[in-house]
Amino acid sequence: MRRRDVLAGLGSAGVVTGAGAIAVYGIPSTESLLGDKSDTEPDDPLEIETIDARGSEAGTIEVPDLGRVTFVDLFGTWCPPCIEQMPALAAANDRIGDDVLFCSVTNESVGENGSITEAELAEWWADNDGNWTVGHDPASEITARYLEGGFPTAAAIDASGRVQWAESGVKTADELVSGIEQALEADAGDE
Repeated sequence: MRRRDVLAGLGSAGVVTGAGAIAVYGIPSTESLLGDKSDTEPDDPLEIETIDARGSEAGTIEVPDLGRVTFVDLFGTWCPPCIEQMPALAAANDRIGDDVLFCSVTNESVGENGSITEAELAEWWADNDGNWTVGHDPASEITARYLEGGFPTAAAIDASGRVQWAESGVKTADELVSGIEQALEADAGDE
Protein backbone atom coordinates (compact mmCIF):
# COMPACT_ATOMS: atom_id res chain seq x y z
CA MET A 1 0.00 0.00 0.00
CA ARG A 2 1.27 3.45 -0.81
CA ARG A 3 2.02 5.97 1.90
CA ARG A 4 -0.57 8.48 0.66
CA ASP A 5 -3.30 5.81 0.84
CA VAL A 6 -2.38 5.13 4.48
CA LEU A 7 -2.34 8.87 5.28
CA ALA A 8 -5.70 9.37 3.55
CA GLY A 9 -7.16 6.49 5.54
CA LEU A 10 -5.85 7.89 8.82
CA GLY A 11 -7.19 11.35 7.96
CA SER A 12 -10.62 9.91 7.12
CA ALA A 13 -10.69 8.00 10.42
CA GLY A 14 -9.91 11.24 12.28
CA VAL A 15 -12.75 13.09 10.55
CA VAL A 16 -15.22 10.29 11.28
CA THR A 17 -14.12 10.13 14.94
CA GLY A 18 -14.40 13.91 15.35
CA ALA A 19 -17.84 13.97 13.73
CA GLY A 20 -18.95 11.13 15.99
CA ALA A 21 -17.78 12.99 19.09
CA ILE A 22 -19.69 16.11 18.01
CA ALA A 23 -22.78 14.01 17.32
CA VAL A 24 -22.64 12.44 20.77
CA TYR A 25 -21.35 15.32 22.91
CA GLY A 26 -22.23 18.40 20.85
CA ILE A 27 -19.99 21.24 19.75
CA PRO A 28 -17.71 22.29 22.61
CA SER A 29 -18.39 25.73 24.08
CA THR A 30 -15.74 28.41 24.43
CA GLU A 31 -15.94 28.01 28.22
CA SER A 32 -15.23 24.29 28.01
CA LEU A 33 -12.27 24.88 25.71
CA LEU A 34 -10.83 27.55 28.04
CA GLY A 35 -11.49 25.65 31.25
CA ASP A 36 -13.91 26.51 34.04
CA LYS A 37 -13.15 30.23 34.00
CA SER A 38 -15.77 32.34 32.28
CA ASP A 39 -15.70 35.98 31.25
CA THR A 40 -17.85 36.86 34.24
CA GLU A 41 -15.27 35.73 36.78
CA PRO A 42 -12.92 38.43 38.06
CA ASP A 43 -9.22 38.18 37.41
CA ASP A 44 -6.82 37.93 40.33
CA PRO A 45 -4.26 40.73 40.38
CA LEU A 46 -0.82 40.16 38.89
CA GLU A 47 2.16 42.16 40.13
CA ILE A 48 3.89 44.27 37.49
CA GLU A 49 7.26 45.94 37.98
CA THR A 50 7.18 49.60 36.98
CA ILE A 51 10.14 51.73 35.96
CA ASP A 52 11.33 55.23 36.69
CA ALA A 53 10.32 57.14 33.57
CA ARG A 54 8.35 60.27 32.78
CA GLY A 55 4.96 59.93 34.53
CA SER A 56 6.01 56.62 36.10
CA GLU A 57 7.75 55.66 39.33
CA ALA A 58 9.87 52.58 39.95
CA GLY A 59 8.05 50.02 42.06
CA THR A 60 5.17 47.65 41.50
CA ILE A 61 1.48 47.85 40.66
CA GLU A 62 -1.22 45.22 40.59
CA VAL A 63 -3.19 44.63 37.40
CA PRO A 64 -6.08 44.73 37.82
CA ASP A 65 -6.09 47.15 40.75
CA LEU A 66 -9.06 45.79 42.69
CA GLY A 67 -11.10 48.66 44.03
CA ARG A 68 -10.78 50.90 40.99
CA VAL A 69 -10.98 50.63 37.22
CA THR A 70 -7.75 49.58 35.51
CA PHE A 71 -6.80 50.39 31.94
CA VAL A 72 -3.85 48.46 30.52
CA ASP A 73 -2.14 49.00 27.18
CA LEU A 74 0.03 46.10 25.99
CA PHE A 75 2.84 47.27 23.75
CA GLY A 76 6.30 46.52 22.43
CA THR A 77 9.09 49.00 21.77
CA TRP A 78 9.74 47.11 18.52
CA CYS A 79 6.11 47.60 17.37
CA PRO A 80 5.38 50.47 14.87
CA PRO A 81 1.59 50.39 15.53
CA CYS A 82 2.37 50.75 19.26
CA ILE A 83 4.27 53.96 18.51
CA GLU A 84 1.36 55.14 16.36
CA GLN A 85 -1.00 54.47 19.31
CA MET A 86 0.94 56.66 21.79
CA PRO A 87 -0.71 60.05 20.99
CA ALA A 88 -4.20 58.54 21.43
CA LEU A 89 -3.12 56.97 24.72
CA ALA A 90 -1.79 60.32 25.94
CA ALA A 91 -5.06 62.06 25.01
CA ALA A 92 -7.16 59.32 26.66
CA ASN A 93 -5.04 59.48 29.82
CA ASP A 94 -5.52 63.26 30.00
CA ARG A 95 -9.29 62.85 29.63
CA ILE A 96 -9.75 60.01 32.14
CA GLY A 97 -8.14 61.38 35.28
CA ASP A 98 -6.71 59.75 38.37
CA ASP A 99 -9.71 57.57 39.31
CA VAL A 100 -8.47 54.94 36.84
CA LEU A 101 -5.15 53.08 37.04
CA PHE A 102 -3.83 53.90 33.56
CA CYS A 103 -0.76 51.87 32.60
CA SER A 104 1.19 50.54 29.67
CA VAL A 105 2.99 47.21 29.97
CA THR A 106 5.55 45.56 27.70
CA ASN A 107 6.36 41.88 27.84
CA GLU A 108 9.94 42.59 26.85
CA SER A 109 12.56 41.47 29.32
CA VAL A 110 13.91 44.63 30.93
CA GLY A 111 17.11 44.79 32.94
CA GLU A 112 20.71 43.78 32.93
CA ASN A 113 20.15 40.51 31.04
CA GLY A 114 17.04 41.63 29.18
CA SER A 115 16.38 42.43 25.56
CA ILE A 116 16.16 46.11 26.57
CA THR A 117 17.58 48.01 29.52
CA GLU A 118 15.46 50.06 31.87
CA ALA A 119 17.25 53.18 30.60
CA GLU A 120 16.43 52.26 26.99
CA LEU A 121 12.77 51.71 27.89
CA ALA A 122 12.65 55.06 29.74
CA GLU A 123 14.23 56.76 26.71
CA TRP A 124 11.75 55.10 24.32
CA TRP A 125 8.95 56.19 26.66
CA ALA A 126 10.10 59.82 26.65
CA ASP A 127 10.75 59.83 22.89
CA ASN A 128 7.15 58.66 22.33
CA ASP A 129 5.58 61.11 24.82
CA GLY A 130 4.58 58.56 27.45
CA ASN A 131 3.57 60.31 30.67
CA TRP A 132 1.81 57.65 32.79
CA THR A 133 2.75 54.43 34.55
CA VAL A 134 4.87 52.08 32.46
CA GLY A 135 5.90 48.59 33.46
CA HIS A 136 7.20 45.32 32.15
CA ASP A 137 5.97 41.76 32.31
CA PRO A 138 8.85 39.51 31.18
CA ALA A 139 6.92 36.35 32.14
CA SER A 140 4.12 37.51 29.79
CA GLU A 141 1.41 36.82 32.38
CA ILE A 142 -0.47 40.04 31.58
CA THR A 143 0.01 39.44 27.86
CA ALA A 144 -1.32 35.88 28.12
CA ARG A 145 -4.34 37.12 30.07
CA TYR A 146 -5.35 40.19 28.06
CA LEU A 147 -3.82 40.05 24.56
CA GLU A 148 -6.64 40.20 22.00
CA GLY A 149 -4.77 39.11 18.91
CA GLY A 150 -1.80 41.41 18.51
CA PHE A 151 0.03 44.50 19.65
CA PRO A 152 -1.08 46.99 20.68
CA THR A 153 -3.95 45.67 22.79
CA ALA A 154 -5.97 47.77 25.22
CA ALA A 155 -8.15 46.41 28.03
CA ALA A 156 -10.45 48.14 30.51
CA ILE A 157 -11.09 46.16 33.69
CA ASP A 158 -13.69 47.08 36.29
CA ALA A 159 -12.90 47.45 40.01
CA SER A 160 -13.88 43.84 40.71
CA GLY A 161 -11.36 42.51 38.16
CA ARG A 162 -13.70 41.76 35.25
CA VAL A 163 -12.67 42.73 31.73
CA GLN A 164 -15.35 45.03 30.35
CA TRP A 165 -13.65 45.92 27.06
CA ALA A 166 -10.57 44.71 25.19
CA GLU A 167 -9.45 45.21 21.60
CA SER A 168 -6.25 45.03 19.61
CA GLY A 169 -5.00 47.42 16.97
CA VAL A 170 -4.47 51.14 16.88
CA LYS A 171 -7.38 52.98 18.51
CA THR A 172 -8.39 56.62 18.67
CA ALA A 173 -8.55 58.45 21.99
CA ASP A 174 -12.36 58.37 21.71
CA GLU A 175 -12.34 54.57 21.29
CA LEU A 176 -10.01 54.13 24.27
CA VAL A 177 -12.08 56.44 26.48
CA SER A 178 -15.28 54.66 25.40
CA GLY A 179 -13.77 51.32 26.47
CA ILE A 180 -12.70 52.76 29.83
CA GLU A 181 -16.17 54.26 30.31
CA GLN A 182 -17.65 50.77 29.86
CA ALA A 183 -15.64 49.63 32.89
CA LEU A 184 -16.62 52.76 34.85
CA GLU A 185 -20.30 52.19 34.02
CA ALA A 186 -20.05 48.54 35.14
CA ASP A 187 -18.70 49.78 38.48
CA ALA A 188 -21.51 52.32 38.82
CA GLY A 189 -24.02 49.55 38.15
CA ASP A 190 -22.45 47.36 40.87
CA GLU A 191 -22.84 50.04 43.57
